[in-house]
Amino acid sequence: MPYGSTVNAQITDAVTQTNVKVLGEAPAEALAATMQAMAHATGLAMENATHAQGGMQQINNASTGALVAVIMKAGLAP
Repeated sequence: MPYGSTVNAQITDAVTQTNVKVLGEAPAEALAATMQAMAHATGLAMENATHAQGGMQQINNASTGALVAVIMKAGLAP
């Protein structure tokens, strides 16, 4: 450094405190991002389960209708 270009101690202290603050908050922010991703994944899993259940209900309704038709047809036979 050239002569007379010293940095004020208050400035270096402020920069150091800012760096410590950022490093101190990093684990909490990482955990929060992880929890948010987990909540999103859980929501998608619930949505997929609901969709699958609806599809199974459609299959159930169709098969019940077909079975009722077979029973009705068998009941009419002499």
